Amino acid sequence: MLTALGLNAVAESVYRAMLADPRGGVAELVEAVGAPRPEVLDALDLLSELALVRPSAEQEGRLRAVSPDIGMEILMARQQAELAAQQQRVEASRAVAAQLIAEYADLRPAASSPGVEQLIGIDEIRDCLTRLTRDVTTEVMSFAPGGAQPAAQMDASRPLDGQLLGRGVRMRTVYLNSVRNDQPTVEYANWLAGLGGQVRTVPALPTRMIITDRATAVIPVSSDDTSAGAVVLTGQGTLTALCALFESVWSGAQPLGEAAPTDSGGLSPQESTTIALLAQGHTDESIAKRLGVSQRTARRIATDLMERLGARSRFEAGVRCVQRGWLPE
Repeated sequence: MLTALGLNAVAESVYRAMLADPRGGVAELVEAVGAPRPEVLDALDLLSELALVRPSAEQEGRLRAVSPDIGMEILMARQQAELAAQQQRVEASRAVAAQLIAEYADLRPAASSPGVEQLIGIDEIRDCLTRLTRDVTTEVMSFAPGGAQPAAQMDASRPLDGQLLGRGVRMRTVYLNSVRNDQPTVEYANWLAGLGGQVRTVPALPTRMIITDRATAVIPVSSDDTSAGAVVLTGQGTLTALCALFESVWSGAQPLGEAAPTDSGGLSPQESTTIALLAQGHTDESIAKRLGVSQRTARRIATDLMERLGARSRFEAGVRCVQRGWLPE
């Protein structure tokens, strides 16, 4: 019953037997479970690793089972951490795939590739976006990384966005959580919402992207310089993957009008993402860019986390994050 939480059948039986007979030893467990002694000992090792059994304070050299309410909470927290780590790996893979598509198109500028059109320079990119938004009929989905949006860019977008929403086009936009601290961007997002647009935020985004009618996507060739060039993608397989990426990020994003939630460890999404990026070896500069904040803010977030952990170095902070369940082992 508990295999999904990391226990095998023997370990689960041993755990139940220890709960039923707290004073029993290995011999009693072998008899109660009906498994060979080596398997029971392996099960005890697994239970110890999962923190479901602890040394007894009353009987030296004996182990006692952690109560089920605490034990199940430990198992579920570990499982949630593993799922979160797996989700991060999936999203990172999707982002790399999208970037690879763009880079591949950049490497073959003269080739005629079905489903791929290259745009060079900001003027071509703007002309393409104007054409796409003019022709869109049902839906626009977009990622807007980079933190607070430039005022000139928002002012230029208002007439077109208002026209699209007035035509009944569904608009969904994902910003970074950092825009919550920028009043002009929040006001613009609230203006969109007032006209029927939907806005959510996440701690980090894989790339800038616009998808229209689930048939055409525009992504930059380089995330470092989005104005240098972009590719227009129309291949069915590519669009299916990019739409799936958007829906995955959207489902985990938080509506802008709601307060950002904290997880079971009391961490905000921005703090959880910072810990994951630090564990992956990112610098303060890289983390700041991913979060859409200044390097000073990124350092402050990292420093605050170290103070909460009581760590004197980032290495020690990483160890303590694992111990607290903030990172998978």
